Amino acid sequence: MGSYGVGVSRLLGAIIEASHDEGGIIWPDSVAPFDVVVINLRASDEAVSVACEDAVAKLEALGKDVLYDDTDERPGGKFATADLIGVPWQLTIGPKGLADGVVELKRRATGEKQSLSLDAALELLTK
Repeated sequence: MGSYGVGVSRLLGAIIEASHDEGGIIWPDSVAPFDVVVINLRASDEAVSVACEDAVAKLEALGKDVLYDDTDERPGGKFATADLIGVPWQLTIGPKGLADGVVELKRRATGEKQSLSLDAALELLTK
């Protein structure tokens, strides 16, 4: 491959060119640098942080590569960054959803969002 000038960087550029939208990259599952991003909507809330860390630990135990966003940025900025990076799945945990016993799971490729329990979200991510 090297003699024809087809290297990893050109392949990544071709994938991004073929799979993106106005929000950013949409990595195909087979080449994504991470499988799921866990977004902590309120890093200062102890219960939310514990739930996020628990979700990260469970996902890693299931063999998933996880990116954990626990920055102090506003939720809109976190969502925009997650879309820009293009991780195939976004698992969002916040205080309101946690009080109701649900998390939000978003598929980056389609934009489809689902509110479900953490166990149901983990089960969906392992399929």
